Amino acid sequence: MLKCIKSCLVVLLVLIAAGSVAAGTLEDVKARGELLAGVNGELYGFGKPDEKGVWQGLDVDTARAVAAAVFGDANKVKFVPLNTKTRFTALQSGEVDVLTRNCTITLSRETALGLNFAHVNYYDGQGFMVAKKLGVNSAKELDGATVCVLPGTTTELNLADYFRTNGMKMTPVVIDNNAELSKAFFAGRCDAFTSDASQLAGIRATAPNPDDYIILPEIISKEPLAPAVRHGDDKWYDVVNMATMAMIAAEEFGITSQNVDEMLKSENPDIQRFLGVTPGNGEALGVDEKWAYNIIKQVGNYGEVFERNVGVNTALKLERGLNALWTNGGLMYTPPMR
Repeated sequence: MLKCIKSCLVVLLVLIAAGSVAAGTLEDVKARGELLAGVNGELYGFGKPDEKGVWQGLDVDTARAVAAAVFGDANKVKFVPLNTKTRFTALQSGEVDVLTRNCTITLSRETALGLNFAHVNYYDGQGFMVAKKLGVNSAKELDGATVCVLPGTTTELNLADYFRTNGMKMTPVVIDNNAELSKAFFAGRCDAFTSDASQLAGIRATAPNPDDYIILPEIISKEPLAPAVRHGDDKWYDVVNMATMAMIAAEEFGITSQNVDEMLKSENPDIQRFLGVTPGNGEALGVDEKWAYNIIKQVGNYGEVFERNVGVNTALKLERGLNALWTNGGLMYTPPMR
């Protein structure tokens, strides 16, 4: 009897868990009326409020794209700032629906942490920033340096590996807050600051005198950054993944926020399906047929998002590089939207 009761309890728990998954994040988000997106909160160009309190950044716009797909309104999103220690637990616990916080895809995060990463929204790599007055031109000259680094990140592990591999020594200065870590670096507590190269550009842009600092040429890692969702909810993963890719596909199609209404008249069957003129994609995702149209109209294509937040005409002055379309020598590529 006891064995039977235990077996029944196990079955019941499995059914409850299955029911919870079946309910789905997409349905929960729709019922709530807004998307909860975990973001950086401190990283200029990727996730940070401006002087008026309006959230700006490439990751912020990725979250807005998801909101546009779900609600037809890119503004139906609440941004939740998370640090490196709380970002994954916040997603796992359901505090946020999606993490759009410059997170690197890794094997352990996909498995041990129970996360699924959507399409990459920024290809990056780890580098080093130093003050020009230090007279250093290469990371190989940093033997014996003190290095500012965020804890609990792939950056911290890569740093140790790089110095060990090259037979060099360093002393890490670890502070669990990007803003405080930046202040420490600019105050001279560290000889170097290591992070993803895009983050270094964003941090340098906020320096008292940005021209006093240089980013060294070495890139010591691969850091594909992407939105993340919880394991076990394929329907929600599909929405986040396709919303991220829709901006890239739009750039491939030559569709922008300015010409998207005119492109509704296109006779190209791929564009007709993509913009919802020919129905099917929206139904498959569980959202409105104009989901991609709403993303492009309200947020823009990937090129627009990139240039607006981190491009050569911003304070970060980043070239497209690996983040150019595959047709222009980059890695940005999407499967057919059909």
